Amino acid sequence: MKVVALISGGKDSCYVMMRCLDYGHEIVALANLLPADDSVDELDSFMYQTVGHQVIVAYSQCMGLPLYRRRIQGFSRLQELRYIQTENDEVEDLFLLLKAVKNDFPDVDSVSCGAIASDYQRSRVENVCSRLGLVSLAFLWRQNQEDLLQQMITRGIHAIIVKVAAMGLNPQRHLGKNLAEMYPCLNQLHVRFGINVCGEGGEYETLTLDCPLFKNHRILLDEYEIVQHSADNIAPVGVLHPSKFHLECKDLQSFQPTPELCIKDVVTDMEKVLVCKNEDINVSLDFHEPVTRSKHGISFTSCSRESGDLAIYSSWTGSCKNNFGINEELGFVLDSIQEELEKTELSWGDVLYIHLYIDSMEAFASANEMYMQIITENACTNGVPSRSTVGVDLLESDSGRVLVEVIAAKKTKKKVLHVKSISCWAPNCIGPYSQATLSRGLLYMAGQLGLDPPTMRLVSGGPALEMEQALKNCEAVAEVFSTSTVNSSISILVYWSASIGILERQEAQASLSTFLSCDCSSSPDRAPVVHVQVRALPKGAAIEVEPFLYAPSCEESFNPSANLKRFRKGVHCEGTLIPGQLLRAFFSLPFNILVNNVNSASMVSAVDISSLASICTELKVCLQSFSDLLAEASFTWENVLALRILFASRAISRELILAAWNQATCYGPDSSTKNFSMECSISGVQSIQPLFVPVLCSGMDLNMNGLATLDLLALR
Repeated sequence: MKVVALISGGKDSCYVMMRCLDYGHEIVALANLLPADDSVDELDSFMYQTVGHQVIVAYSQCMGLPLYRRRIQGFSRLQELRYIQTENDEVEDLFLLLKAVKNDFPDVDSVSCGAIASDYQRSRVENVCSRLGLVSLAFLWRQNQEDLLQQMITRGIHAIIVKVAAMGLNPQRHLGKNLAEMYPCLNQLHVRFGINVCGEGGEYETLTLDCPLFKNHRILLDEYEIVQHSADNIAPVGVLHPSKFHLECKDLQSFQPTPELCIKDVVTDMEKVLVCKNEDINVSLDFHEPVTRSKHGISFTSCSRESGDLAIYSSWTGSCKNNFGINEELGFVLDSIQEELEKTELSWGDVLYIHLYIDSMEAFASANEMYMQIITENACTNGVPSRSTVGVDLLESDSGRVLVEVIAAKKTKKKVLHVKSISCWAPNCIGPYSQATLSRGLLYMAGQLGLDPPTMRLVSGGPALEMEQALKNCEAVAEVFSTSTVNSSISILVYWSASIGILERQEAQASLSTFLSCDCSSSPDRAPVVHVQVRALPKGAAIEVEPFLYAPSCEESFNPSANLKRFRKGVHCEGTLIPGQLLRAFFSLPFNILVNNVNSASMVSAVDISSLASICTELKVCLQSFSDLLAEASFTWENVLALRILFASRAISRELILAAWNQATCYGPDSSTKNFSMECSISGVQSIQPLFVPVLCSGMDLNMNGLATLDLLALR
């Protein structure tokens, strides 16, 4: 990619440029923001480092690149973590600066940012990038600070301390010293006082005078003065004010003359913007029967269920033929869900998680464009929901091209992790979908692929290495919320692409077992792992991992003393209980309940009505097991928020599994099955409307020999 580099003069903005080159990107321009008054060293800014700005003008000559500069007119007007366009905010200065660069360099497609730990800074850079159609590159994000500082020194960044503001640092003693000299001192202060060794807490700031990026010159300070802002005995504050400097040519033989007029001042006036607002609305407990409607010639069905502070909404298109593509169908489905949300005075901003099932993964890019038109950041002022996307046989199971399920919360605070920047931390989410959403101590994590974060490409080497990388990505996201995929998972869904064979799945399963440090087929202490084979996954991935985690330490309102209690009931049922809070249980219906023999390898069979009785009987066994689990946990069926049935669509039709469900729950007798129909003795199950998801196969182990897997989620 072609990169415009944001530079403050500090070590971080220089080192992230070096990392951009490491990953094959090209830096074509530099961009810098400075105070309106040259005599001012430091602004009262939450966003920008400006100490040493008098020297930044030399970077253009040192690197042989054009430098764009803008004097800061705004201030830190909107100080909330999540930024929206705000008139006269200092972030709008960054927008105008980068807009000017993009006007002169239309092929620029990314921006480098030296953020390491500041969500405040990173999210604002991402906001500006999104508005300009740029990608943020933040390769230092969430990296170990001790390692980073050592790398900077080892790789030749010569930076001096130009500001100190921390216990153990003294303006007279430490200002002007270079990083290599300060390295032992900074490590000692980290051990003694817990300071951030890279200065991420504002402990100190640096000015880079030389680095490998400076091909032409290095900067030499001739004169400077120490300006003490605070004489505090514990943590005095002071800055170094450069008065005079000159450039020293590095190598006359390789010297590259700098083009004239390579420094451009951006003086555009601030622009007015709109601000979005949102409200929290209360919703009562209720259940709504599925409603089938028709719009633009497409029939689609919507249903919803509300329990306590949570609600679930689902919608899917019918099987009728039409001239619309998958993107139009998705638009109709999302519109129908939005209508259901609005009926209960909710919005997309209240949604925690979205399951997106599509028939054709080849059309995913087109569908995603429609998704981003409807579920926008402006529509999600509380943060965008997390998402999992898989390709399933919707058309072959007599459905349409799209099925969507969303979980929403009301009057409940949520914490959204949405990192758009490409980094070395975890895969970015550049669109209106987030890495994870935390609500009431439950972490809803987006499906993770085996993507290498800095390149955003699938790792090479096969499904086993994809599994390892996907699990690393899961753990990186979990660590942000002080939890762990290994120890704190309520459940883990592993989606397998139909394109990989059994031997490759076994190798990948070994990687999963190693990660969880247990025998995943038998350990009673591990989280339930449900395996699901689907037609295809995004980016042609072999696997997608979807963890659901317990993260009580992040929220004081959630009971931190509750423990995860995993259980297994026979060979077909397992799950996790958080006493008084949650029950998630899975039950796998075995293939041997079918009357006809089924080739489990090909998953192809013509199941006739004679199998209905045995399927119905097994469903009743499942529902009775669920009912017993609910009672043991002091729950009722009213606490059940969601019930998904993942059925093997090439072995059983949707009509047959639906008929079996209706018989098992006594929704209505069927003359062809009246001999085995009986009154359902399970109180409350009749109010449940399951979501039927057609998959290739599923199960509690790698064999995935379940005719269907039932997934129950109950919450209080």
